[in-house]
Amino acid sequence: LPHWVQKRREMVILRGIPSIISPDLLYALAKMGHGDEIGLKIPELLKAILKLFPLDTYVSYPKKLEVVERFKFYERARQSFAVVATGETALYGNLILKKGVIPAGENGD
Repeated sequence: LPHWVQKRREMVILRGIPSIISPDLLYALAKMGHGDEIGLKIPELLKAILKLFPLDTYVSYPKKLEVVERFKFYERARQSFAVVATGETALYGNLILKKGVIPAGENGD
C-alpha cells in the first residue's frame, strides 16, 4: 500500500464513494484491471462496489451466481486480486467478482 494509506487509517468520506468502502479497499479497487477478481462476503459491500465498476461481460456467467465447490472457491480466492474480510456470518455467504471494462469516457476523463 502507498505510504499515505499506511500512515492514515482513519475513514475518509468522498462524494460518490459509499462510506462502507474503506480507503484501503478503494485503493485495491482502483488498482484492479479487467478480469481481476476480488473475494467478498456482504450484500451491502457488493452493492457499493457495483456502483464503482461493472462486472465482466466477457464470461459465461456475468451478473448471476455460480456455485463453486468449497475448496475450489478457496483456491480462486487465493488467486484473487484482493480478498475483503467483512465479518459476514452467513454460511457460504462468499462471492468472487470479476471486474469488467469501464468504457472510455465513463471514468471522468
